[in-house]
Amino acid sequence: MAAGGSLSRTERKAAARAEILQQEEQRDRRRQVSRILKKPVGERNPEESLLLGQCEDIVRELERRRKKREGLRRRQEEVCDEPEELKRKVIELAAAVRNAKHLVIYTGAGISTAASIPDYRGPNGVWTLLQKGRSIRATDLSEAEPTLTHMSIACLHKHNLVQHVVSQNCDGLHLRSGLPQAAISELHGNMYIEVCTSCTPNREYVRVFDVTERTALHRHHTGRMCHKCGTQLRDTIVHFGEKGTLREPLNWEAATEAASKADVILCLGSSLKVLKKYPHLWCMSKPPSRRPKLYIVNLQWTPKDDLAALKLHGKCDDVMRLLMEELGLEIPCYDSPDEEGSHSRRPVAPPWSLEEAQMQEQQQEPASQLSLSLSGGWFGRGCAKGSKRKKVN
Repeated sequence: MAAGGSLSRTERKAAARAEILQQEEQRDRRRQVSRILKKPVGERNPEESLLLGQCEDIVRELERRRKKREGLRRRQEEVCDEPEELKRKVIELAAAVRNAKHLVIYTGAGISTAASIPDYRGPNGVWTLLQKGRSIRATDLSEAEPTLTHMSIACLHKHNLVQHVVSQNCDGLHLRSGLPQAAISELHGNMYIEVCTSCTPNREYVRVFDVTERTALHRHHTGRMCHKCGTQLRDTIVHFGEKGTLREPLNWEAATEAASKADVILCLGSSLKVLKKYPHLWCMSKPPSRRPKLYIVNLQWTPKDDLAALKLHGKCDDVMRLLMEELGLEIPCYDSPDEEGSHSRRPVAPPWSLEEAQMQEQQQEPASQLSLSLSGGWFGRGCAKGSKRKKVN
């Protein structure tokens, strides 16, 4: 021992080597125990059983980790109720919808999967695939149309059975389904809406194309200008790590007001892992007996399952189809709006008949670069991304 009670350099090096050797021995012992635990009890020899008895702490730790992994795996599994069981649950849900004084619906990515828009935490969800190191395919959201669930929600609101919708989705399908904008809180924004924050109140521009092509985290300017004041427009998207500050279309005030009045909350296609972080949406300040009854439709586990009055394991479209039948309501079909006449610019080419257009094309030089595209009988070349191309009659 050196003067003053401190260790010499040689002693410190020896202590460090001893610690490293002890850690390596501990890792080797952990690996041995792990291999033994993977064997059936009947196949373990006496030496292996003795080693397990000598390493009880390691056995408990490995068992705890195994149970945690199994629990996480079960939470990611999709579970489907049997048809008869799902029907029984839908009847119970229909009674809750009829009797609700103030019903609020919370929606997530699961209601848009039928429109070929991927969810996040499903077996083929964005986060799931990224965690597995797999690539995600690009999806043209501009081609998506409101699903049966979107149209059912709009119908329920029209019949005063739903008072408000709180959505985590940015795809704009609620608005396109006919649901009034005042009845929606799009907490994470809308990819078809850009705003001028210099105008008072903020001036909204609802587009037929994705406004987020040039935007990203903390970079929200779209590159277009407000026609009123000339200021740059910005998108409305709230990325992870950001706090939404726009009044519209986030509409947080209406969302919290609706939650405070709700006696029933119906959650459709949401993992609720994000929404659970907003206590105002669940009336957590109220006593449990005064909180709204919670109904959840999801194939996977959610952190609110234990608090739910009813959990329905089914696809949103399947559940909503049964619910609308039980309520005696007809689900409206989505009528894609005709964009012709919705703008002030003249058509780039006259709407000739197909035969006239083909004759005209034959009279033109191949390099004339006509604005009219005849491939497959479609016209509308040069339209903004997201606008519907029209079939030539």
